[in-house]
Amino acid sequence: MRILIVSDAWLPQTNGVVRTLCATRDELTARGHEVAMITPDLCHSVPCPTYREIRLAIAMPGFVGRRIAAFAPDAIHIATEGPLGLAARRWCLRNRRRFTTAYHTQFPAYVAARTGIKERWIWRYVRWFHRPADRVLTATASIRDELRAHGIGHLAHWGRGVDTAQFHTGHAPHLAMAGLPRPVMLTVGRVAIEKNIDAFLAMDHAGSKVIVGDGPALTQLRNKYGHALFLGKLTGDALAAAYRAADVLVFPSRTDTFGLVMIEAMACGTPVAAFPVTGPRDIVTKASGALDDDLAQAVAKALGCDRACVATEGALHNWAQATDQFLDALVYSVSGKIDRAVSAACYPPSMEQFA
Repeated sequence: MRILIVSDAWLPQTNGVVRTLCATRDELTARGHEVAMITPDLCHSVPCPTYREIRLAIAMPGFVGRRIAAFAPDAIHIATEGPLGLAARRWCLRNRRRFTTAYHTQFPAYVAARTGIKERWIWRYVRWFHRPADRVLTATASIRDELRAHGIGHLAHWGRGVDTAQFHTGHAPHLAMAGLPRPVMLTVGRVAIEKNIDAFLAMDHAGSKVIVGDGPALTQLRNKYGHALFLGKLTGDALAAAYRAADVLVFPSRTDTFGLVMIEAMACGTPVAAFPVTGPRDIVTKASGALDDDLAQAVAKALGCDRACVATEGALHNWAQATDQFLDALVYSVSGKIDRAVSAACYPPSMEQFA
């Protein structure tokens, strides 16, 4: 089967969207499917305002449409709501091709945190973007409930996985974390305002705090919290060793749709402490960690978890199962095209510039 995936988030970015798409592409390819990606590396791009690490694609008119037509996909999946996603959406509507989308990130909350724009205005755009899709793929029940509350239906489950060949309990602890006062509390992810890392670093709990990741808030947080250990971006065995060296993974974000780092830490035997919000409440159980509105209390409870039980729960999340869900949610060209009247009502004339 020929499957096209369009995403504004792609390498060299390191985030949950990119890692999910890479793992899914690899799993699909291993099963014999032919997968094509339309991503920002294929065209000119500019830094995203307020977040220079993210590149926004600037495609020439017709670029995305020509790519889609040349590949002649059996199924089209639009992963993001950015410029490339808009162009692919426009082409599908113009050509009456069915497609699926995904809600990977809390886009309204992220934009509001960075720009001050009210979330309700961003939700209007999100509803408009996803309305013509046959299905909107989401990772958790909590996100599906939230999307329904905002008027978005036709939802399908697409879970996430962890590479247990990479993340497991057999790793030696990271040397940089050896000898730190216990408990060692770790957080992993983009060092950015929307990740709420301030809540972790300001938390009143004895022990050591370690931050793995890079991002626009790194310098500010490093200067403000000199007592913490900032290890920068880690991948592969080094990241797994950091998980293994920690007594608890602290996940302070209130705006994630899932949080891959939680299940990676769990697979390494490290329990999770988080707020009881979307993402953590769908993943963390009493056996694998703790949720509390007081983050220090969540840490204290999570430290009592049995690491072997935590690792067992982490290993339950696998990419093979997640890819089955992705395939089940796709719609194929043989199943028909969208109605022209429906497509005409789903986009304003001004969107012509994106095709």
